[in-house]
Amino acid sequence: MSLRYALLAILRVGPLSGYDLQKQFAHSVGHVWHAPDSQIYPELRKMQNDGLIEGEEQTRGERGTRRVYHVTDAGERAFLEWMGSSLDYQRVRDPAHLRAAYLESAPPEAARDFLEHHIAQWESELEQFEGQIDQIDDGTSPMLNRRLAATAAAQRERTIAYKRFAYEGLVDRARIEIEWAKRGLQLLDRLS
Repeated sequence: MSLRYALLAILRVGPLSGYDLQKQFAHSVGHVWHAPDSQIYPELRKMQNDGLIEGEEQTRGERGTRRVYHVTDAGERAFLEWMGSSLDYQRVRDPAHLRAAYLESAPPEAARDFLEHHIAQWESELEQFEGQIDQIDDGTSPMLNRRLAATAAAQRERTIAYKRFAYEGLVDRARIEIEWAKRGLQLLDRLS
């Protein structure tokens, strides 16, 4: 269900086509809630059937059309109710930590390769997250600027602070994963 609320969060800022929504999703909410494009359009249809959003056809060029979605009053209420409710935490599914628990079954070179790839993956994530913070700090984040344009002046500082706070948590998580895998490499060396 969180995909629904992630989409509502983006659409609350203003109407978007499905294509534009996918791009916005990938560059903002997608950092904290991954959803492939194949899940977004079916969820938009469900949300429209549930009355949370409305889609309208708009002319695009001479012959084309596109569907633009906007949040309904019911969608706004549903989003605010979700924001006001307690979070239902799910049990973690973490394939990297599952694999680490059984590394004794892997040849040392495979274990090393796994840990080095884990470090590289999280270093890439860290770079992206720090880049998002840089964009927030220097005022060049397209999604945040779109959001701020639809936000009352009195709320803009809070909006920026919470957006930065979310990315700070992602930066912290990436750093922890990198350090964990580095400790794994040290353990591998010690046990070899």
